[in-house]
Amino acid sequence: MNDSSQSAGPSPEEHGVEADDAVGPRRQAREEGRKKSRKWAWWITGAAIVAVVAVIAGYLLNLANVYSSQATTIDVRADGQLTKDPNDGALNILLLGSDTRGEGQDTAENKGEDGARSDTIMLVHVSADRQNMYVMSVVRDLWVEIPGQGERKVNAAYSLGGYPLVVSTMESLFGVPIDHVVSIDFEGFKGLTNALGGVTVNNPIAFCSGQESPSCYEKGTIQLQDTAALRYVRERKAFEDGDFQRVQNQQRFLRAVARKLLNQSTLNNPFTVATIVNEVSPYLSVDSSLDAQTAGALLLQLKDIKLDNVKMFTLPTDEAETGPGGASIITQDESAMASISEVLQNDDVQSFLDDPNHGTNAYGGSITDDSVETSPASSSASESASTSSASSSSASE
Repeated sequence: MNDSSQSAGPSPEEHGVEADDAVGPRRQAREEGRKKSRKWAWWITGAAIVAVVAVIAGYLLNLANVYSSQATTIDVRADGQLTKDPNDGALNILLLGSDTRGEGQDTAENKGEDGARSDTIMLVHVSADRQNMYVMSVVRDLWVEIPGQGERKVNAAYSLGGYPLVVSTMESLFGVPIDHVVSIDFEGFKGLTNALGGVTVNNPIAFCSGQESPSCYEKGTIQLQDTAALRYVRERKAFEDGDFQRVQNQQRFLRAVARKLLNQSTLNNPFTVATIVNEVSPYLSVDSSLDAQTAGALLLQLKDIKLDNVKMFTLPTDEAETGPGGASIITQDESAMASISEVLQNDDVQSFLDDPNHGTNAYGGSITDDSVETSPASSSASESASTSSASSSSASE
């Protein structure tokens, strides 16, 4: 048997070739292959990131274009309005609602009043640290001094001087500058609730609304969508305390919308977000400073506000009285007006709500609503299974 060293053949050393030199080309080839693979991996990863960023940018740009092209820009500024203190980080946003249809029951013409009116007036105060938001409703029959026009109902300011006079009136009332104005036509609520798949509220009073094919709302947990949602925020004649109950219903509705909007299943669905922007934008009117870029930046600032830190209430008032011409008016609670002005200026609205003597509405009712705080979450997938939908024999008007 041959020796194993003979069968193995000559070694590289016997030929005068170092072992490292023999394997060097193969190792070098493998290293070059690895470098090429890593280079291609980086190129593919980079291209994927660029593609994702491009898609997101295109999506956001499309949303911005829809908002910019469909929302109406309004002039809200006039001489004599307050100047913003650069050290004041809080925001005051005037939210107005208008009812272009009103089913013939609530128009100025039917009440013997001239011109258009602001049907809903809300002052939204956002704290400087962007951790709290306060939404204060002002009833439209509140008797106030309108700059240059004398004493009138607060909702007459629009017909007398448009948005600039509304802003001047609110600044005169509360002593704080209005940073932005947003006006929405009630009709936009139909498309908004449809895009969200309906919203759930805890309705404290059973009532019906609508002259033809009325919508009826049971007491308790109900779901609002389309025409039923629109009628819910419109109605005031069905209640003994009229506009006070209506503004609480509007607060309840807005809180339900916010709950649904802030749900992750909504925020993570680009189609739903795009549908909401498309449905609501045509019914929005915003001041010229609230362009798409500013609105987007504001939304980013507000993204960390928890729903529990969004507090809604109605401005306390004095009694209801008969005003000039026999019209019903709501008089001011002077003490409450002074207090709310002070806390708005000091960015301390919570202290006003915590004060047990903060006042009541004209009928002695609470300015806050417990059902707003305890209404069920709308994020449940079985939401509609556990709630009653508002009944209506007509899907549209």
